[in-house]
Amino acid sequence: MSDLHHKRPKPLPPTLARLPPLTSLRAFVATARHLSFTRAAEELHVTSAAIGQQIRLLEDHLGKALFHRTRGQLQLTEAGNTLMPGLTDAFDAVLESVARLVTSDHDAPIKVSVAPSFASKWLIPRLDALRRAAPDLEVLVDASTQLADLEGEETDCVIRYGTGAYPGLVVDRLFSEAVLPVCSPAFAQHHGLYRGSGALQSVPLLHEEGPEHDSSCPNWTEWSRSESISGTLSGNGFRLSQSSLVLDAAIAGQGIGLGKLRLAEADIAAGRLVSPFGTPQPVEFSYYFATTAHKAKRSRVERFRNWLGAEARALRTIEQIAAPFPAQSLAIVAAE
Repeated sequence: MSDLHHKRPKPLPPTLARLPPLTSLRAFVATARHLSFTRAAEELHVTSAAIGQQIRLLEDHLGKALFHRTRGQLQLTEAGNTLMPGLTDAFDAVLESVARLVTSDHDAPIKVSVAPSFASKWLIPRLDALRRAAPDLEVLVDASTQLADLEGEETDCVIRYGTGAYPGLVVDRLFSEAVLPVCSPAFAQHHGLYRGSGALQSVPLLHEEGPEHDSSCPNWTEWSRSESISGTLSGNGFRLSQSSLVLDAAIAGQGIGLGKLRLAEADIAAGRLVSPFGTPQPVEFSYYFATTAHKAKRSRVERFRNWLGAEARALRTIEQIAAPFPAQSLAIVAAE
């Protein structure tokens, strides 16, 4: 490479707007480190010709020769020796900053905001499955019905029970919901509930009232009307502020409640809850994952989102969850 650069125009004083191209600076650092176009090309995954072109562009930009050849060997010129230490330190600092960002994004816990009932009845029982799918992913579960500030750093993503109308966010519909009368097996047998819904006139009813309740979810009066159940409903029972509290009260034998089947699935499978009569009634609300477009690109959010989607796709249908009840009811009635 020629040392004669007297024809090059005198360079202007450097400013941020007039810095040499980053590609040329990177090619120079790699070449200066190896003193070889070939090895620099291997490091940067380009051709030797591309490295040579970038070096010439940088020399033209600076108005100085950076390398010369002595017996086929590249050597740095005085200008190259002057430039090399500062650029090496600068690229090392860039690499360190990027590595620190990538590491912190990968190692930091994902902060998920969910309603308390969804957390206790659906998400927490599946954390072992998440650990197996992503062993190094830490999860911070914030069980709250309060609005989450996804623009800040306190929350990475949310799982919400609603309509899915979350403008400006990346939204995945996870699954639907339905309600069905549920109680403990002992409660059902003690009150003769397997014989039909007539006992609703005397047994304690559990009512959900609070931020987790939605207008599309029927109350006992609406459910009875849709099931063509006549008669006066019992005035006894409890009013509870969370879906999970309705299920817990039913398990404890405190009454019969309209349970959300997605949340009740584990308790139903374990035999802690049964449905002595009725058919599942779907509600308009569903469960949704939501985050910002920016946070959706984070490694921890992407991995959690992928796992969540796989779990949702593997779920049983509402009909499958409720399927055991008619046969179970008939068997108990026959045994009485």
